[in-house]
Amino acid sequence: MSTKRISLPVSDTIGKVTAEYNVPAKASCLLTLAHGAGAGMDHSFMVALSAALSAAGIGSFRFNFPFTENKKGRPDTPAVAHQTIEAAINKAHDLFPDLPLFASGKSFGGRMSSQYLSTHPDTPVQGIVFFGFPLHAAGKPSIERAEHLKAIKLPMLFLQGTKDTLAQWDLIEEVCASLKKAKLVKLEGADHSFKAGKTDTMSLLVKATGEWVEKLVKKGSGK
Repeated sequence: MSTKRISLPVSDTIGKVTAEYNVPAKASCLLTLAHGAGAGMDHSFMVALSAALSAAGIGSFRFNFPFTENKKGRPDTPAVAHQTIEAAINKAHDLFPDLPLFASGKSFGGRMSSQYLSTHPDTPVQGIVFFGFPLHAAGKPSIERAEHLKAIKLPMLFLQGTKDTLAQWDLIEEVCASLKKAKLVKLEGADHSFKAGKTDTMSLLVKATGEWVEKLVKKGSGK
């Protein structure tokens, strides 16, 4: 297993952020893992997800957005977030060039990653995983935030709870049905933080992710 915390340069104006990769021996692939708007890369959910993915043979590359790194409350502008995601994707690819690379993110991190990919079709990324896509603000159902997804030609995996107040179920179903390469996985009773009573949602998230990336990796290798 290869685990290391590093400093990730984003740009001369933005500076550097903290990143950490966790890549098990004989990893099947690598995911960049962007955090949400309310917590950084070391939030318990992000750390647990990285560990669970590693146990399933999937590497991860977590990183902070500048607003978290610099302890600011307000999330970065999309332009800054996109630059950070680009730096993470490029660094992950440079460190592990032989591993199939996927983008992923929790809430804000997933949405910023998909916005970046929608305008950068030439990245080495083979697909994107959303750990809860924030389709709309709580109590304000709409699908405007999903408009950019139409420009993404890569496979997309949506892992969504049925009680997620940031993604009304019928609306996220509608969005995914309109995207040719989207797969929607339902986590019954789970909220935006993937809490669903005593249900072990983490194992469900990792299982669904593992099965999805395995099919894509095999398809890509011609197996």
